[in-house]
Amino acid sequence: MQRRQLLKSTAALSAASFLAAPAIAQGTRKITYLTWNLVHLEGKLKGWIKGFVDARPGVEVEWVDKKGPELPAYYQTQLAAGTPPDIIDIQGALGLEYAAQGALLDLTSRLAAEAALKDRYEPAYLANWVYEGANYMVPYYVSKTLLFWNKTRFKEAGLAKPPASFDEILSAAGKIKGAEKTGLMTLNFDWLYWPLLRMNDVELLSPDLKKATFNTPRAAEVVTRLAEATKSGAINPISWTGRWVEPNEAFATGNVGMLNAHAPAFFWIKGKGPWINGDTLGAAQMPGNWATPNSHGLGISKGSKNPDLAWDFVKYLTDAAVASDFARIANLLTGNKAVDKAQLARLQKDDPLAFQVLSTQLEYTDRMCGNWRLGNDSRVKDAFWPEFQSAMLGRKDAKTALADAERRVSRELRRA
Repeated sequence: MQRRQLLKSTAALSAASFLAAPAIAQGTRKITYLTWNLVHLEGKLKGWIKGFVDARPGVEVEWVDKKGPELPAYYQTQLAAGTPPDIIDIQGALGLEYAAQGALLDLTSRLAAEAALKDRYEPAYLANWVYEGANYMVPYYVSKTLLFWNKTRFKEAGLAKPPASFDEILSAAGKIKGAEKTGLMTLNFDWLYWPLLRMNDVELLSPDLKKATFNTPRAAEVVTRLAEATKSGAINPISWTGRWVEPNEAFATGNVGMLNAHAPAFFWIKGKGPWINGDTLGAAQMPGNWATPNSHGLGISKGSKNPDLAWDFVKYLTDAAVASDFARIANLLTGNKAVDKAQLARLQKDDPLAFQVLSTQLEYTDRMCGNWRLGNDSRVKDAFWPEFQSAMLGRKDAKTALADAERRVSRELRRA
């Protein structure tokens, strides 16, 4: 009897507490926003979030930021726990992998329902996150590779302009090398070196992405020449061993003639290299206008409890007001066509060298490569890269490395 009476009393107290709770607590909707290494923009991000929630009573946005190496592991953990962040900022082909896993919400119908919104985004960058015909992300900030060239090193070598072919790249690199100087540096993660192969008509996969097609005599010739140039010092070997800091730091010393990297590298090396100005540094397309994109997109987790609110927040972050502010303070392009046009117009006046660099990001977007729509991109990359790296560092000859890479990549394709 006493136990039943206690249960009745507890239930009555709970009901009374619920009825007495503030109305806003009952109606609060919360979303979580996960960003990729944007903690340096904390003040601005919190301001943008405040603008969003102030206009939407009863809405709460929790912001979580993770460093690049930490974010994928964190997201997978949250997925496994059934508590994924509602909105996620992710780089490169990770969006395709999460789409293939069923982790992201298909945004195709939402974009189709808002034609003006879809038209906001630069089509080639929006297409980078199309998987099996469906849109899973929208551009947040965009970039692709280009060729930075050290005008001082070129002048010393008797060269007046950037190379227009693969042969000219290697020739220029050979003329620049000597003492502590090397001719060419490239970033290598996320397929950023692929333009060196694509300009030589080397294709990683068949058009249907089901078969490895790179093990050809032409590829063996190109790999051999790159390896020989590395051995001779024309190509800096850090190209094949470093990731971000090491190659950019090497170029910032002023002792490297060319750097194949995406646009964000410019602002990093500019801060490290006091020699860098419009008279000493040039920015050009790689030969053939080939480039590998490495952009960030915004996606919505399929497990979001408030997908409509999350979509509203994605649109807010990429609209003219917020995107313009983001572009200005972070010195980047957003994939919002109108915003980027205004950003370039401002830079042309205020920072001509940055304008020259960022202008390359919106040119020849139909010539982007190394961006296959693979749901297992990282596994294919991890199958190909070690063998390619072994060839570059002289551990294997080109034919052996390519044959070993073909076996490994074909195995990953079969698993998919």
